[in-house]
Amino acid sequence: MNRRILTLIIALVPVLVLGVVGSVVTVPFVALGPGPTFDTLGEVDGKQVVDVTGVPVDPTTGQLNMTTVSVRDGLNLFEAFGFWVSGEHGLVPRAEVYPPDRSREEVDKSNQQEFKNSESNAEVAALHFLDMPTVVLVRSVVEEGPANGILAAGDELISIDGEPVTTPQQVIDLVGTKRPGDVLAIVYRRGDGEHTASITLAARPDDDTKGLLGVGLGEGGRPPLQVEFNLADIGGPSAGLMFSLALIDKLSPGELNGGRFVAGTGTIDQDGKVGPIGGIQYKMIAAREAGAETFLVPAANCNEARQRTPEGLRLVKVETLDSAVTALADIDAGREAVSCS
Repeated sequence: MNRRILTLIIALVPVLVLGVVGSVVTVPFVALGPGPTFDTLGEVDGKQVVDVTGVPVDPTTGQLNMTTVSVRDGLNLFEAFGFWVSGEHGLVPRAEVYPPDRSREEVDKSNQQEFKNSESNAEVAALHFLDMPTVVLVRSVVEEGPANGILAAGDELISIDGEPVTTPQQVIDLVGTKRPGDVLAIVYRRGDGEHTASITLAARPDDDTKGLLGVGLGEGGRPPLQVEFNLADIGGPSAGLMFSLALIDKLSPGELNGGRFVAGTGTIDQDGKVGPIGGIQYKMIAAREAGAETFLVPAANCNEARQRTPEGLRLVKVETLDSAVTALADIDAGREAVSCS
């Protein structure tokens, strides 16, 4: 073997080693970036994202898009470097997204539960905004609990021991006055039928002097109104604001967005308070690339959003559901909405 070939082989060895290491060895980081956006006024897989039945629905136009953040895990060295130089992605330590004391399955399950909670909060916040009545609903039943086999998720609680109940807190307060072994007479509605049941309370795990019914409670629209949210495989609580706005748009006259393409993000509680979220810069990129011109930003995210605003995207600061509706009305009327500046 002549010296030139030997020199070439020796020079190629580090390159080959780097190539193997770079494509095989994973790094302790995940890449965050723009995720898919979904029009909450539109359809996914042939179903309305926010499906309202049982009452008249007002026609809508334009878009009210919720936004997401993509998370790419299991990156090798080359992939991580590629995302880092892309300009649209960022690298964060994997432990920030998937804590070492929890499995990925546990994290995903928690995110999915947060998403379900955001749907429930969005419905109640919208109905409260519209001054529409709500009812107390059973959201879940504890296995082997006192109500298991009697009550079921989706049941509407009407009264307890003859006292009408209109909020989950009333039920909690009533049960809180009872002791283990006490029997509750519960009137509930399932479907079109009204039923009565007697349930013997168990003891609370944290206080064996107080009674336990063994159900998770929530609020929802009074029948015949029914609201279903039809987005699967999405996690976290940040779609709440946009779900609420879509429901308000469908249950009230006129077009909330003025027929425009509006996107946004933000958690929401049942009182309509909008909370901060993570990954605002990636959500704004996704919204602008999808065609949005206006983006609703939780007030607590305004400083971060202002520093990385995509060109052509108007940022609107929102603190409550009321302020979001007002801002959209201002835009539709040609007035200045409260911005993040």
